[in-house]
Amino acid sequence: MFETLFSPIKINKTEIKNRIVYPSMGVWYSMDGKLNNRYVNYYVERAKGGAGIVTVGPVGIGEMGLGLAGPSINSDEAIPSFAELAKAIQNYGAKAWIQLFHGGAYVKPIQIMNQQPIAPTSIFSVFSGSQTKEMTLEDIKNVQEAFVRCAERAKQAGFDGVEIIASAGYLICQFLSPLRNQRTDEYGGSFENRIRFVREIIEQMRQRLGPDYPITIRIAGNDYVPGSNTDIETQEFAKVYEKAGVDAISVTGGWHESHVPQLTMEVPRGGFAYLAQIIKNTVSIPVIASNRIPEPAMAERLLRDGCADMVNLGRVLLADPYWPAKAEAGRPEQIIPCVACLQGCMDELFQLRPVKCMVNPRSGFEGERKINKSSVPKKVMVIGAGPAGLEAACRAAEAGHQVELYEKADHIGGQLRIAGTPPHKQELWELIRYYREMLKVHGVKVFLNTEVHLEMIKNNQPDYVIAAEGAEIIVPPIEGIDGDNVFSAWEVLKNNPQLGRKVAIIGGGSVGLETAHFIAEKGTISPETLYFLFKHDAQTPERLRELLFKGNKEVTVFELMPKAGKDVGKSTKWELLQSLAKLGVNIITSAKVLTIKDNTLTFEKDGAIQTARFDNIIYATGSKSVRTLADQLATTRIPFSVIGDSVRPAKIMDAIHEAYLAVIENL
Repeated sequence: MFETLFSPIKINKTEIKNRIVYPSMGVWYSMDGKLNNRYVNYYVERAKGGAGIVTVGPVGIGEMGLGLAGPSINSDEAIPSFAELAKAIQNYGAKAWIQLFHGGAYVKPIQIMNQQPIAPTSIFSVFSGSQTKEMTLEDIKNVQEAFVRCAERAKQAGFDGVEIIASAGYLICQFLSPLRNQRTDEYGGSFENRIRFVREIIEQMRQRLGPDYPITIRIAGNDYVPGSNTDIETQEFAKVYEKAGVDAISVTGGWHESHVPQLTMEVPRGGFAYLAQIIKNTVSIPVIASNRIPEPAMAERLLRDGCADMVNLGRVLLADPYWPAKAEAGRPEQIIPCVACLQGCMDELFQLRPVKCMVNPRSGFEGERKINKSSVPKKVMVIGAGPAGLEAACRAAEAGHQVELYEKADHIGGQLRIAGTPPHKQELWELIRYYREMLKVHGVKVFLNTEVHLEMIKNNQPDYVIAAEGAEIIVPPIEGIDGDNVFSAWEVLKNNPQLGRKVAIIGGGSVGLETAHFIAEKGTISPETLYFLFKHDAQTPERLRELLFKGNKEVTVFELMPKAGKDVGKSTKWELLQSLAKLGVNIITSAKVLTIKDNTLTFEKDGAIQTARFDNIIYATGSKSVRTLADQLATTRIPFSVIGDSVRPAKIMDAIHEAYLAVIENL
């Protein structure tokens, strides 16, 4: 089915069984800079799942480069533990790679015992929130030697190849960028000087590792930072890397501080493959494409079209390590979809917490969370087909139980349907598609349009009940909230009612802001229209940009707190607020709505009472748990669990993880 994807390829003289790479991804599973069982279980699971290469990393080359944020191979004492990991990966047919890392200005002082991070030039790093120390020539030579010596240790530990990270804004990027490198010596200024640091690392590695040992490099195809390198300059970088001794180039896009999203739902599937294509047209060694390649069909198409030779599947294999095995077996519809939510990965990492996955509760917990077949199958009733109920039903059936799923609506999905309605959120509907497929695979009996009551449960005589009744929206105690021109955010997202030109939204949390985004985009030109008009020079680029962000609605958001978006994930909040600003959405914070009368909204701001007229008013003021059946079950002897929003309204990740745990702990 995916012949190119599962064909072998060579990097240097090392043959890889397929074109799938699990790239380095920060997961932070130890607090002491050492490998542990959690790391081993995590990487081995990706090898079991069928990836051709499993990359361990980022792996620090020294305390100043990574600190305690990940494992380090900066001493000979680390070799035995890394050797065990490499062997464990190789036992499942994957090649074991290791990414060598130095963050430079991106290293936070807290990671390095409150020391000052080092960088090419003394600058204030917005990303780490600290002033850096300019590297001396001795520092440069020491870091170069550390890269090379750590590569030697990786080879000694049995790894099949090493990767140098020169992307995302880390130390090597900082040397390459004219924006960050202000040195006046041989390591700054001209192109030749700025690339000298990494070129010398590659040359020394090649000399000391030998001609046949694979060396790869991960680059930013475009920094997406004004004043820094673009895809024009990176082509020249790639030529130098190949000449210096690199055997393959992995291409991603952007820095952590760039204002171009790289991983979110807004990024089109395969949206950065063009960067790999540019590099592939420049060099003769294998090129690896990255970012938002969620489905096997897309990966196959990119390879067949000649955009790249291999594909990086990072968060995709976080969501489903068995993506390769399922694709090769002709079961791509059973792959757990990465929906680019960033809830469990980037949001957790930015809070200095271990990485999880919203859609896969086992990720990061491979050694402790397992679905085991029950020796005594039970009859299980699951009430509610939102994300919690769907996960519970599928996992209970996977464990061998007889499962019946009941939903009062005429469809499954619950809040997933609403959450997937705002712009660029449609990836969430992939999760509904996946669960629909898995309900069939596991033989779950589904009853739609069925309101469950206690007597029905008693008559059904289940061995266990899982209550996932969900939540309902809170109607704020505001005079006039029941007016004909007033809607809840859920109503708007579900039914898309006709709205007037001027719209007010009460509540600036995630639901309120995403509803504002949904409304503000009405009347803007579609991507297809944009392409058509641009292709035929029908409008100037400036006018097209204006039309792209000029809709037919004027949207104002009223938020009680001093800042909007308090419950929006850190990794996506900036993107959402940026989009709202471009669409002209007005956000009024520290504002309390007092009354609604006809079309007039009265609110208090900074102690002053103000009024404004709107055609429609929408409230997004939170939700509350529904526990009708749960409370009734508590009066019986029927064993049961309560999961999802029925416990407390929370994120989708919380609902799915609670459901999984309810099954493995109670059934």
